Amino acid sequence: MFRASVAAFAAAITFAATARAETAMPFALDWKFEGPAAPYFVAIDKGHFAAEDLSVEVSEGASSLDAIPKVATGAFPVGFADINSLMKFLDQNPGAPVTAVMMIYDKPPFAVVGRKSQGVAAPKDLEGRKLGAPPPDGAWAQFPIFAAENGLDMGKITVEPVGFPTREPMLAEGQVDAVTGFSFSSTLNLIRLGVAEDDIATLLMADHGVALYGNAIIVNTEFAKANPEAVTGFLRAVAKGWKDSVADPEAAIAALIERNPAADPALEQRRLQMAVADNVLTDWVKANGMGDVDAARMAKAIEQTRSVYEFQNEPDAKLYFDPAWLPTDGSLTFE
Repeated sequence: MFRASVAAFAAAITFAATARAETAMPFALDWKFEGPAAPYFVAIDKGHFAAEDLSVEVSEGASSLDAIPKVATGAFPVGFADINSLMKFLDQNPGAPVTAVMMIYDKPPFAVVGRKSQGVAAPKDLEGRKLGAPPPDGAWAQFPIFAAENGLDMGKITVEPVGFPTREPMLAEGQVDAVTGFSFSSTLNLIRLGVAEDDIATLLMADHGVALYGNAIIVNTEFAKANPEAVTGFLRAVAKGWKDSVADPEAAIAALIERNPAADPALEQRRLQMAVADNVLTDWVKANGMGDVDAARMAKAIEQTRSVYEFQNEPDAKLYFDPAWLPTDGSLTFE
């Protein structure tokens, strides 16, 4: 069973008490303050969280796995993380009080990004070439599924462990032929580094046989059970922030730039709009609203994960995603 430290348990209790008294819900992001983070700042600035009697502070993360232990230990009541990594975490830490409650990236941004001038334009081109992959990267974690679905011989691919700060520069300089990463991050980072756009091949794993979901809002379940209205209110405010950002991406990026003045507004607006078009506002979301998952697709995602990861315990979709806290007032629907 998962055993949190005494300090972590105390922190969880403290968060529950704080939420009752002050409705503070610090939010652990997956990555830096870039375009796809803008909707959460929009929700703050437009008063969507305040309307739910919530005080929300957003903290940067270091990877799409980063928020999982933060939320599981109670250091944060809510976070944003890769649901596939959450599956493995819960398998390795049974009973950990964390689950996904709102899907954001209905189509995951996991991608292999290569340079055509270095011979990478299709999945099979990776054989015989060098792939740069940060070990904590969510896209790298799913690469074995991508490789299996596309019949790649991993023995013919040289994998170079790289750091997040050096990933795109190494590709731009020709030290590696392709990298794993989020499509909207690696692609635009390469453009910023001066790589010609028509030289970039962005291979979305979801377009090449990978049925997985992507990043979701995750919650500490002890906090959620003690504060159900706060969690539902948080999710409603998040949906409003995303809808506002879809309607006015320029204003959304203005909210982001207030928190990250060094960012390039045009680049980050394009990054946000790529995330919306490719990952958030999918055909399924347009038809069904954001936040929930399709049971059949989730089952397939688990089977794909099982094909490359040996579960210690029988996988159970109910452990990884719980829609119980999603609002039912129509706020998740895109007009």
